[in-house]
Amino acid sequence: MNLLPTITTTDVQEQSPRVAILPVGSFEQHGAYLPLITDTAIAAIIAREVAAAYPVLCLPPITMSCSHEHGTWPGSVSISAKTLYAMVDDIRGSLERSGIHRLVIINGHGGNYVLSNIVQEANVSGPCMTLFPLSPEWHRARERAEMISDAHSDMHAGEVETSILLHAEPDLVRPGYQNADHDGGERRFLLTLGMTGYTESGVIGFPSYATAEKGKAVLASLVEDFAEHLKVLSAEDA
Repeated sequence: MNLLPTITTTDVQEQSPRVAILPVGSFEQHGAYLPLITDTAIAAIIAREVAAAYPVLCLPPITMSCSHEHGTWPGSVSISAKTLYAMVDDIRGSLERSGIHRLVIINGHGGNYVLSNIVQEANVSGPCMTLFPLSPEWHRARERAEMISDAHSDMHAGEVETSILLHAEPDLVRPGYQNADHDGGERRFLLTLGMTGYTESGVIGFPSYATAEKGKAVLASLVEDFAEHLKVLSAEDA
């Protein structure tokens, strides 16, 4: 398993990247068969695939974020939205001082709502930051992979997350996902009740549908769609 970039400072000097990518994950429960680092691993896997296809600087992931909906589930750790905001803002400032003025945040955790605000504020004076993958890109990836479940019902530790790990890092997936499906329903008050209001296992999704082939197709679709983010960020240089 190699989820951290291993480039050297001379590699970066030779490549002279104009865009950096920052994976943001979480450290939260994902049922009994996926690790606490699932969201971090997925964000880092996407970043690894993107960096192999495009001339970008791949940063190491932020491994803890806004996971408050998981409450006191054993092992889960959260940081505040203001802390995550400060971390991303500090990283962006450091990159700018080294001459890299474009940043793509690769988000692996749906609960990081604050990232949308960070990107929105950063672009007031012109395009310099994007958030990836966006909802339409996840939707397209699910379609191309012929996922059986939809994004709402497959919210957490389900078909898409398990498929990505089965393909890219199968050693992270333990037995048991084949019998762990759970439909959490509408989840109208998720922000108020948290995950415990809708699941006892920690799973909301359909991991039994997961396959490595689907995970490969999801990643291929996302890598293809990343090109549009580079295009948007380069618009100001045109």
